Amino acid sequence: MGQLCTKCVQLLYDFAVSVKTLLSGVLRDIRECLAEIADCPCLKRKNVEMRWLYKPVLHPYEEETAQDFLQHIERGFEMSSLGKISLEALKTLAFSDHPGLQMLAALYYLHISQDLNIQLSQEHLETYYALLKSNDLEVQQISSLSLLSFLLEGNVTKEHVIEMDLLEPILELLESDDINIQGNSCACLMMLADSEACRNAIAAAGGTIPLLSLSKSHDIGVQQNAVQAIFNLTGSEWIQRVLVRQSALPILTHLLESPDTEVQYYSCAALSNVATNSQHHKAMLHVGDRFLLQTLLSLLSSGVNKISNQACICLRNLATNEFVLTSLVAMQIQSRLLPLLTFSSKEIQQNSVILLQILSQHPGNQDALMSNEMLQALGELLLTWRTDPVIVGHMACLLKNLSLSKNIQKILESPCIKGLLQAIHSAHVLDDSLFYVISCLAELVKHEGATVHIVALMDEPWINHLVKLANQVEQTELSFQAAFMIKHFVRHEEVVTLLKTHMNQVQQYLMKYLIHREIRFQHLGITTLCALQKDPDFLAAFSSSELKKHLDEICQQTEIMQELLSVAIGHMEA
Repeated sequence: MGQLCTKCVQLLYDFAVSVKTLLSGVLRDIRECLAEIADCPCLKRKNVEMRWLYKPVLHPYEEETAQDFLQHIERGFEMSSLGKISLEALKTLAFSDHPGLQMLAALYYLHISQDLNIQLSQEHLETYYALLKSNDLEVQQISSLSLLSFLLEGNVTKEHVIEMDLLEPILELLESDDINIQGNSCACLMMLADSEACRNAIAAAGGTIPLLSLSKSHDIGVQQNAVQAIFNLTGSEWIQRVLVRQSALPILTHLLESPDTEVQYYSCAALSNVATNSQHHKAMLHVGDRFLLQTLLSLLSSGVNKISNQACICLRNLATNEFVLTSLVAMQIQSRLLPLLTFSSKEIQQNSVILLQILSQHPGNQDALMSNEMLQALGELLLTWRTDPVIVGHMACLLKNLSLSKNIQKILESPCIKGLLQAIHSAHVLDDSLFYVISCLAELVKHEGATVHIVALMDEPWINHLVKLANQVEQTELSFQAAFMIKHFVRHEEVVTLLKTHMNQVQQYLMKYLIHREIRFQHLGITTLCALQKDPDFLAAFSSSELKKHLDEICQQTEIMQELLSVAIGHMEA
């Protein structure tokens, strides 16, 4: 623990002098109680709003403790600031009825919260309970601020805060009339709600209702902290249901129009979390006449990147039914997404492509998404991020959805095909994303014009990679789609020439296909074999290979099977 600077020592010394003066005055005049006012119903309010209407008793041991503690401060914290002696003194001060003594404890915690490098023990949190329940406004302000500081710096275990029953006074402070106390308590809940156990405790204690109320506060700081706390709470599906029942959706939806960007962002992020559960979609879309969709569309064009990105995520989560899919395209969402594809933020580009891919799943949207500008932007994005599995995978699915006969020429004229071919070479594009790329290209080569275009762009390393994929029969669908492409390519002499340098690998995958248990693999292997045998070199190689022996065996088995079938059918007819 470091030493106090001269300025801080002087400030604490001045405060110590003030407290000593106050103590002497309190000792002369105690227990002046106004009984009639104390019985008034206005005092039967929550503890957070009560104020003592008498001068509290100052016990001799409290005065002695305060004086010893002040001397401890004046010595510049020569002893450990969180030692056993300090803890006992802080407890005495905190649990005192006198606000001056509580203030001393609160200020002490505020000071050490600035540079504490160890965990605050649970015993100190017990002291906090008394400070947060204090009837003195300034004590509430300072103690809630220092607790927030401890939480922000990670000096307090969040679960310990709940275990020590500090949630009760924190929630009570939400209803304070003081803006600073409201903001501090909201921020404490925001930090606590990062923990699953804590967020459930907050909701179970009824913390969502006051937070929703403060999310409409006229103080922007309080509003920001309240909305961020709500966002953290929406990490729980159970709390999402609680918030929906408490009419949180209209509140969060209208906060999207807040002039403050932080409030916009966290309200949008909270709605995005709720939208991950499709059972809430009806309630979300019920707010106004497509008001949520219209507002989210406008936020796509926000000047703040994280807001644009979050609006894109929220729309993506909502786009799970036909009404939303068709409504968004009817509202010209494509014109809003087009600029996002050229954004400097990779995350925004990823989410824009994902949303476009979801929209393209509906047949009624495909024509609207097929503009030359859109395909050009998609192709350039694919060339830029051909090593990114998220962009590559979703882009391939999007292009496959758009690969109708009438659209093929537009796709071929864009940079998209070149981007897909380059993506196959990337070592980073594996598993699902690679399968989506191969599936997209396999869909395209069903059209002869696309096959010719792709063949013109192929080289030896690319065809080598395709043969390797065909050989990986353990990856069933990926292997089949790669072999399907090869079958279409071998109609072109230049591809056959490229394949000759990989003749052994070609024979290996064809043999695997011929003995595969699935008929579609066997059929694909035989048709590819027949096409390749038109080339003299392949014919000579196949004639002296295991392939020839296996085909002879298949023929014999087929002849035997035909004879048996003939006998069986003959008996049936007889």
